[in-house]
Amino acid sequence: MKYHQQILLKNGKTALLRNGVASDGGAVFENFNRTHAETDYLLAYPDENSFDAEQEGKFLEQKTASTNEIEIIALVDGKVVGTAGIEAVGTKDKVRHRAEFGISVLKEDWGLGIGRALLQACIQCAKEAGYAQLELTVVAQNARAIALYQKEGFVEFGRNPGGFLSRTGGFQELVYMLRTL
Repeated sequence: MKYHQQILLKNGKTALLRNGVASDGGAVFENFNRTHAETDYLLAYPDENSFDAEQEGKFLEQKTASTNEIEIIALVDGKVVGTAGIEAVGTKDKVRHRAEFGISVLKEDWGLGIGRALLQACIQCAKEAGYAQLELTVVAQNARAIALYQKEGFVEFGRNPGGFLSRTGGFQELVYMLRTL
């Protein structure tokens, strides 16, 4: 899938949201490692990254060529400050109406509207791809993210009290949310 939009941020700067391409592999790889080191709310730690820069580029190309999946990058002053994407839950008849959403934004860029814009872009792409439902998982302590998701129409449908086991903080409760499209 392809996406391209310029947005005005709360600090007066502009951000370009677009689908990632192979040449973005190195910058997205670095962004992944940095965002995943800055917070304990994401699925993996930087040392668990299974991609290198070249593999990241191939992943981005696959998402761009896909008709129902995408990885969108947010660029400010030419720097990747965030990524978000949608991925099919599966291809079987019973689940192909569902997509999963994931997002990360550099901590220094939180609160500028990048996360909201990436989320709205992914909702739009999910609708265009024909999904009926967009789903996400969020750490229960991540109140800012949960508030954003609720403002964008997501509702809670379950919890897992021991969903994550943090290296530093013990068990983290996960909240499962979905948005009907």
